[in-house]
Amino acid sequence: MTTARTGRDPACFPLGAPPVLGPRPRPAQVRLAPAQERMWSHTPSANWNVARAMRLRGAAVDVAALHTALELLVARHDPLRTRYPATEFGPVQCVVDPAEAVLDVRVSPLSEAALAPALAAFAAQPFDLARDLPLRARLFVLAPDDVVLALVVHHISVDGRSLAPLIRDLITAYAACSAGTTPAWTPLPITYTDYTLWKHEQLGEFTDEWSRATQQLRYWANALAGRPARLDLPTRRSPAPPVDPIAGALLPISFDAATHAGLLRLAQEARASLFMVLQAAFAVTVGEFARSADVTVATAVSGRDHRLLDDLVGNFSDDILMRIRLDRAGDVGELIDQVRRVALAAYAHPDTPNPRLKRCLLQDAALPLFQATLILQRADAPRTAEAPAAQALSITEVPIGVIRAKHDLEFGLTDHYDAVGAPAGVDGAFIYPIARFDEATAQAFVARFRAVVALLADGYRGPLPASRKRSLSTARRAARVFV
Repeated sequence: MTTARTGRDPACFPLGAPPVLGPRPRPAQVRLAPAQERMWSHTPSANWNVARAMRLRGAAVDVAALHTALELLVARHDPLRTRYPATEFGPVQCVVDPAEAVLDVRVSPLSEAALAPALAAFAAQPFDLARDLPLRARLFVLAPDDVVLALVVHHISVDGRSLAPLIRDLITAYAACSAGTTPAWTPLPITYTDYTLWKHEQLGEFTDEWSRATQQLRYWANALAGRPARLDLPTRRSPAPPVDPIAGALLPISFDAATHAGLLRLAQEARASLFMVLQAAFAVTVGEFARSADVTVATAVSGRDHRLLDDLVGNFSDDILMRIRLDRAGDVGELIDQVRRVALAAYAHPDTPNPRLKRCLLQDAALPLFQATLILQRADAPRTAEAPAAQALSITEVPIGVIRAKHDLEFGLTDHYDAVGAPAGVDGAFIYPIARFDEATAQAFVARFRAVVALLADGYRGPLPASRKRSLSTARRAARVFV
């Protein structure tokens, strides 16, 4: 007797048992994880550089111990010593043995005035993924008790949630090296290679029509069929001076606790999340600017769907797309319900690499899959205990001064809560490429988004601009914001 394969069987695993995440034998070739594929390039690039700088002051900084701590950090986390060459089978992960990993760390004495341009220049240096390790470090020594540690990592090896364990482990290692001991790290239960092999076992092959990978690709091809290939946004009439097409600028944005509470009330009414409400407001704003009732917006998902991944450094995140049809929502409630359904379906199909999806859509592969993205993350809870090294040093973050705008319209927001869990506000930034938009256009977009969010938080639940109904004073007020 045979069992029919159905779409309800996640990946048609033998005997219905999904693969277990754990240590695995390492094959000769390890493919990229799905989250890495959109970031791989055979040409050196700085487009995916992730840069952070920390200033260490208040005690004599042991530069030698800091250098050793970096080497120990790289030995602990495989992605920090992984190269990504092209092969006849496609790009692969080549993990370098810790004893052979030569980390690019340099010590540079400089003045306070020279620090900012030095950080910017360091952050802009490209990586050759086939030859370079994806981590570089610079120790800018301003004084014996004043050192700036700058780290640049290629995004293919880290995601946003990697920075917390990376910095934590580095501080622990520095404290131990300064004291002449070894860091008392808890051993990592698995490696990023183990995760990659597990993920590919889950997804199966695209050559198998019943595999989870094929089912996800089929979902996206159907969901995005017939959408506008490019949004007609009000860009600059003439090219901007900068040569770098993704050089960006930033505009801050914030919403107070009362607005935050109003958005949460709406989310509760609609059986949705705060993110879904903000994404609905974002879609309305994008649709108005593009003069389109069919908009595709995006967000990032963490991809860390197993507790064993919490302390790993690596890239697990990916973009998911949400196609919002504004003309199919008559009022706020219908819009948020649509966003909720579209978002939940997208969350269920998170592992289709962008390059492969592009090849399946009837559009020019050179066009972006999306131009507008909004990411919401929750602020970390306040820490009551200091890190080991922080007891002797003051450790503060230093702005890098380099803004990369890989998308046309990008909001990065954080929601905050007080000690008892009450809403304390939402803040963040809007990032845009200065080669495509002038500051006045960017400010107008932020102002419109802010107005739509305020209207929803104040209790407006009436029709959208696409609806012909205009009866109440609140609808007239909405028209002044939405239209």
